[in-house]
Amino acid sequence: VQLQASGGGSVQPGGSLKLSCVVSGFDLDYYTMGWFRQAPGKEREGVSCISSSDGGTYYAGSVMGRFVISKDNFKNTVYLQMNSLKPEDTAVHYCAASRLSIISITTLDYNYWGQGTLVTVSS
Repeated sequence: VQLQASGGGSVQPGGSLKLSCVVSGFDLDYYTMGWFRQAPGKEREGVSCISSSDGGTYYAGSVMGRFVISKDNFKNTVYLQMNSLKPEDTAVHYCAASRLSIISITTLDYNYWGQGTLVTVSS
C-alpha cells in the first residue's frame, strides 16, 4: 500500500493550489480517503474526507467553502482543490486511507498515510 501526495508549494494569500494523492495497492472504491494537515508546533488535524460508501464528503469548518475534495477511481487519485488560501492554511498536508466506510476526519480512523506535501501561504 502506497500513498503519494504532491502539489504543495508556496502561494500568496488568496491563491489556489491543487493537491493530488496517487494510491497503489488498494482499490479506492473500498476506502474512505481523507486529507489532513499539521502546522508547526500543532497536532495533526482533519481537513476533509470522501466516503467510499456513497462518495459523500465532509469538510472541517476552517476550510468549508474554500476546499473541494474529489477522486478519480480510474486514475487511483484523490484531489484537494484549495482556494482562497490563508496564512493559517500553512502546513504539511497528508492524504490517508481508511478501511471504514464512514465519514470521518479523525486520525485514528485511518490506516494508511502518505508522506505529506508542504503548503506555505505567505505574502
